[in-house]
Amino acid sequence: MATAGAAPSRDGRPSAHALLYVSDYGDNRVVALPTQGGDQTPVPFEGLVRPTGMVGDVAGRLYVSDTGNNRVVVMAAHGSGQSTVPTDGLSRPLGLALDRARNLYVADSFNDRIVKVSLASGTQTTVPTTGLLHPWGLALDAAGNLYVSDFVNDRVVRVAGDGSGQTTIPAVGLSQPTGLALNAAGDLYIADSGNNRVVKIAAGGGQSTVPTTGLSDPLGLAIDGCGGLYIADGFNNRVVRVQETGGGQITLPATGLNTPTGLAFLPTGTRP
Repeated sequence: MATAGAAPSRDGRPSAHALLYVSDYGDNRVVALPTQGGDQTPVPFEGLVRPTGMVGDVAGRLYVSDTGNNRVVVMAAHGSGQSTVPTDGLSRPLGLALDRARNLYVADSFNDRIVKVSLASGTQTTVPTTGLLHPWGLALDAAGNLYVSDFVNDRVVRVAGDGSGQTTIPAVGLSQPTGLALNAAGDLYIADSGNNRVVKIAAGGGQSTVPTTGLSDPLGLAIDGCGGLYIADGFNNRVVRVQETGGGQITLPATGLNTPTGLAFLPTGTRP
């Protein structure tokens, strides 16, 4: 979702002038940060307790894991109303992802599972996975493959969209991975929180560390589609941006963040 005068990028992702939404875990709120400078504004959610994962849709709706309340809530475009996504039995939900068929995926962390909720029908199913322990971050690629950061097992797994099974992403040395992000080229970024770094797994293979300075418990990740990678630097109470090509770290102007955890752009639409 772009600010006035800013258009989405050609691949349908947000432009570099879009608003970045931040789940401010310690302050029980969600704020919107202009990525090119300007004042932050609150998103008018009510009753959040320890919000974490977020995802937006093309209609301008913003979904948030209301982790402390064991639910997922959604704010309609223009802030025109909050509702609760119908789910059953969630326990400490964290990461969220949304596919083109309007299926919402939820990392149901304390139940060690991923659930899939059809926003059209309200039907909930459990995604077939093996051995997850407190799954955290989620990401979907263009082919419908689901990536899951398996927090306790120090790995990221890929669940094939065609139902052919689960594989482990070949990443070395991960410790408590949290947020995930995929760019248009298929490169996977992993918030390696236990090692205070962000790791890149290239689409063609190979692992590298994103050049950053001073991270402390990085959590959420987001990509603006124009070369910017955003990191919720949890214990430093800030959000930083680096270029995917390396270097150029800056801290976004923000006021009063307390353990920022989730990050999200809306692909198109209007502001909640």
